[in-house]
Amino acid sequence: MNVRRIIIIQLQSADIYKCPITEMEFVLVKGGCYKMGDTSGDKYEDETPVHEVCVDDFYIGKYEVTQGQWTKIMECNPSYFKSGDNYPIETVSWTDVKEFINKLNERTGKKYRLPTEAKWEYAARSGGKKEKWAGTNDDTKLCNYAWYNENSNGETHPVGQKLPNALGLFDMSGNVWEWLEDVYDEDAYTKHSLDNPIYTGGSSNRVIRGGSWNRNPQYARCYSRRFNSTDYRSYNIGFRLEYVWQTEIK
Repeated sequence: MNVRRIIIIQLQSADIYKCPITEMEFVLVKGGCYKMGDTSGDKYEDETPVHEVCVDDFYIGKYEVTQGQWTKIMECNPSYFKSGDNYPIETVSWTDVKEFINKLNERTGKKYRLPTEAKWEYAARSGGKKEKWAGTNDDTKLCNYAWYNENSNGETHPVGQKLPNALGLFDMSGNVWEWLEDVYDEDAYTKHSLDNPIYTGGSSNRVIRGGSWNRNPQYARCYSRRFNSTDYRSYNIGFRLEYVWQTEIK
């Protein structure tokens, strides 16, 4: 193997981190600034005002967390659709997810967490591009990228079956909703800082993003925002994680 080939492999491997216990894969997303919110003029009030935010480099899950990965840590599977280890975990509350993260961090000695809204949307939009859905602006091609009410046959599907967005992330639109770290507020965007914003107000509701197998495409838009209480569970809500790699180099 020549030197150039070795260098290319090293660079590619540095862009992916794999959890040694669960084998979850994380993609390195290079940070930057972008216009967050409804850049298509869909006129949902909680998706405005469109505003510039900047995020640092971060690692985000290549896929939604699966039932097999959840079971390795929690030794149980609460999912409604118990169809296989590679299906997304669902029927888990935000509080359940926090318990999973705490146990995962303890087992691995690493730091994982839920992404913020700003990081999640930046990643879904292939690095802050003006994308309506994760991977495309063309509604006629959405079926190639996402599972939603018109093509899911009324159920979840194994992660990674549809096309990824330009960052190599799968199912950012559709399959299951994804819990995020932020507290939900209809006016959160008026309270965001420029750098790495997160809203931590007093509500007990947390943001979910990405749409799901039983909702129509409008909910799968990259900037669509919905919420549920921290103890709410549903067969259409799961999550993906962020890996906090900076802790290894400090």
